[in-house]
Order: sequence, then C-alpha cells, then structure tokens
Amino acid sequence: MRTSKVAKRYAQGLLNFTQEAGSTASVFSEMKDLVGTIEKSKDLQSFFNSPIIEVRKKVSVSAEIFKSFSPVTRNLIQLVIKHGREGQLSSIGQEFINKVEDMNGVQRITLTTATALSAENIQTILKSTTLVNHNSQFDVKSIINPDILGGYILRVGDQQIDESVKAKLGRLNKEFQLN
Repeated sequence: MRTSKVAKRYAQGLLNFTQEAGSTASVFSEMKDLVGTIEKSKDLQSFFNSPIIEVRKKVSVSAEIFKSFSPVTRNLIQLVIKHGREGQLSSIGQEFINKVEDMNGVQRITLTTATALSAENIQTILKSTTLVNHNSQFDVKSIINPDILGGYILRVGDQQIDESVKAKLGRLNKEFQLN
C-alpha cells in the first residue's frame, strides 16, 4: 500500500520532534500500539472515517481510548483529528514506525504464502535468498493468500522473488502460447 504525502509529512514532523525531545523510543512503541488498535477495530476505523461525527466527539473518544499514551502522542492524535486527517492516523503511525526502523537499519520483509508457515520454514526461506541481509535486524510480516496456490512471494524493500505456484503456472501458460 502506498503511503500518502500527508502521512509522510506528519510522520517526519513527529520524528523530528521526538528526536529533539529524546522520546523517539517511547513514541515508537506507542505508534505500534496505535496502528495495531486501529487496524484491529473496524468500528474504530468507521468512527474515524465518518463525516457525520463531530470533531469534538472524535477528540474526546480518542483521548479516552489512548489515555495511557504520552502527551506527545496524544497531542499528535488530537492535531490530526482537528485537521480532518483522522482517517490517516494508522498510515501516519505506520510511516513513523517505518522511518524509525529505517534509521535503525531494520529490513522490512513481507512473505506471502498460501498457508501459514512454521517459524522454522520461514527461516529456511529467508536463508535461501541473498535479498535478506542476515547481519542486520529484520522484521518479517507474514501474509496468507490462498490465491497463490502454493510456494511463496518474498518481498524485501523494493525487490521481490515470486516462487508461487500461480506465477509458475502463468509462466508455463505463456510458454505454451508461444509454441
């Protein structure tokens, strides 16, 4: 999913502020909680995206939901809502997480498979490729997509290896069409 310019700007502003204040680590943790909370709750997503609900109500509800967060994070949430960007909260949080991980040299890896894999199988796949820098930290996100039929799609940064059965069948189909 592409990140909007709005999310990038808010995330960069927050990163700059937290670096000056020395609170990047705590806000990083809170942003993970924020993104997780919003992504797990369809009701909360609908609430933030509703044009009918007043800004004051959204601010008060979000203040109650995220009352355990630091003043920096609560103020950011309030600012985003007051500017009518509450639908972007999850994207802003995720972009902040990405920026901090980039600063710390963490690779983001997406592994798409038809069924859930064990940790051992995931490690085997990661070790079999040169895309993954095994000397640095990495964050693996597993996605289950039965449409690929089998195999896997490994994405590291902007590079991808498609070893799915669906892709192999597609290549085979093209070969038959050419002959």
